[in-house]
Amino acid sequence: MLLLLGGFLVLMLLGVPVAIAMASSSLLYILVSGVTPDVTLAQRMIAGVESFPLLAVPFFILAGNLMNIAGVTGRIYKFAVALVGWMRGGLGHVNIIGSVIFSGMSGTAIADAAGLGTIEIKAMKDHGYTTEFSVGVTAASATLGPIIPPSLPFVIYGMMANVSIGALFLGGVIPGIVMTLLMMATVTYFAHRNNWGSDTPFSWPQLGSAGLEITIVLAFPLAIWLMTLAGMSTNMAVVIGLGTLLAIDWYFDFSAVMALMAPVILIGGMTLGWFTPTEAAVAAVIWSLFLGLVRYRTMTLKTVAKATFDTIETTASVLFIVTAASIFAWLLTVSQAAQLLSDWMLSITHNKWVFLALANVLILFVGCFIDTTAAITILVPILLPIVLKLGIDPIHFGLIMTLNLMIGLLHPPLGMVLFVLARVAKLSVERTTVAILPWLVPLLIALIAITYIPELTLWLPKYMGLSK
Repeated sequence: MLLLLGGFLVLMLLGVPVAIAMASSSLLYILVSGVTPDVTLAQRMIAGVESFPLLAVPFFILAGNLMNIAGVTGRIYKFAVALVGWMRGGLGHVNIIGSVIFSGMSGTAIADAAGLGTIEIKAMKDHGYTTEFSVGVTAASATLGPIIPPSLPFVIYGMMANVSIGALFLGGVIPGIVMTLLMMATVTYFAHRNNWGSDTPFSWPQLGSAGLEITIVLAFPLAIWLMTLAGMSTNMAVVIGLGTLLAIDWYFDFSAVMALMAPVILIGGMTLGWFTPTEAAVAAVIWSLFLGLVRYRTMTLKTVAKATFDTIETTASVLFIVTAASIFAWLLTVSQAAQLLSDWMLSITHNKWVFLALANVLILFVGCFIDTTAAITILVPILLPIVLKLGIDPIHFGLIMTLNLMIGLLHPPLGMVLFVLARVAKLSVERTTVAILPWLVPLLIALIAITYIPELTLWLPKYMGLSK
């Protein structure tokens, strides 16, 4: 255990990329211990990515990239301004609502920060907000990406923990709402403390238009249900519903109706059993292409090619981490290191609430140093046996782990959202870190609530019959 974990930590401290550090320490352990033939390294790494759920990874990444180049981010921003821009600290609220909507399409915090963040930070600075406040609220709202479905970390966790990815997706809905409300309360606090006004004048027509768009989107599943009650097949009802929706949107040229439909289609499709979470990722790509090439006509073959190559690069990086982490996690199990760590944690407490507090501290610490995908792949084999032994629902624990790791993305030394926003805002990493610190308060409050009120996570999956 000392050789495996010690080698990994030494390589990390030397600045070696996390995937190479895990693969190298694993190879060193195999060569020195002789526990298994060295060819096992390649076999286990390949086995680590031979998983159907992992097919969702490149498609969700591609969907996020396509949304960014299709001009959807600008339409989402315009819609959010109409909806909440009139409130005190308006663009802060716009930032958060925009992230909520974009989260229903991209599933990643980095895509949110890089896509919407570029628009939001510039707009907030133009309206007189400090760069630090603009960066802080953008960073905090970006953590909503992997909590509100769909979510790439949920896909990885579901694969590792062998739990329903659809249940994890539904489990993230209410926690995402709680986080949204806490962040908006924080914006309100800053607005009152600094005596900020609104950023756009209150307008009934604008607010009515935004409300109408939401009503149309919410009416879509209701219309489908009514048509099926009338004896129409579900497939026919959906075709008629989408055709009608497209005609209405085309005629009135709404700002974001079709973008708002993305989470409805994905979650509705999975709930009705039309496609699995993996197939939902493909549906997200098809919907993105439809919006960019047909509805908004903002895509070209050149931009689609660029989005594709960006996706290949990102996917290769993510899957290389998964392959390296899979052999590392397997060796942790084979060497009994995972069992020893599990026994050590159980020797401290058998109380599940105390364990969850310790697990939060551990995951939060790991998330500051290790990439999200690698952290999930390493920690699940160690912590999941304890979770099951203490009677904690693995879906509940998946939300806890994901939120901890999202908070870790905001911290040095390896917080990717931190570095992305520092580049976007042209701030030093040190100033960006200080700007984010006040926003840890609502995130940590949300973490505590999600940890100790399991029904926030479990009620919706149970209601929809995806969890016991």
